[in-house]
Amino acid sequence: MNEIPVGRRERKKAATRQAIADAALRLFLERGYDQVGIRDVADAADVSTTTLFKHFSGKEALVFDQEQDVDAALIAAVRDRAEGESIVDALRRHVLATWLPIAEHPQRAEFVALVDATPALRAHHERMWTRHTGTLGAAIAAEFGRPADDLACVTLARFVLDIPALTSTRTDRRAAVETVFEILAKGWKNPI
Repeated sequence: MNEIPVGRRERKKAATRQAIADAALRLFLERGYDQVGIRDVADAADVSTTTLFKHFSGKEALVFDQEQDVDAALIAAVRDRAEGESIVDALRRHVLATWLPIAEHPQRAEFVALVDATPALRAHHERMWTRHTGTLGAAIAAEFGRPADDLACVTLARFVLDIPALTSTRTDRRAAVETVFEILAKGWKNPI
């Protein structure tokens, strides 16, 4: 759900940010996260460290460069759904549109291995997903006039956000995503 920057200045900022993120990922995959410093990334992207920190809050943010827009996209999936469309169906549409392309990315396996092998990145990832769960849970709750920490809303949010982990090893990821959403929409049915 990234909007294309329209002005020259915005386009240049976006290009610089992407160049930094690309350089960081390339270096992290080549050398390992702990063997690469901020200065290394700045040099590889041909920017100053000051410029790097204008775009990224820290080293972990370089790895998860697309995450800044996730909260807004989750909120939009809930709030901007079509009239009469259920929240579960809107989230199904959102997950299919966003997760499946990520799952098919040629560098995904390397990226996942990098995160899994680096304690700082694993911890950062968990903090992000916790934040996203709170954001999505609050957006769902707001639609029903419930408190932001309503357990049912937060539970739904957590299950939706766990779909990538639940479906990543399946041969037919689309079918796996659909199966999880069917369970969320209609409840679990005993397969026996």
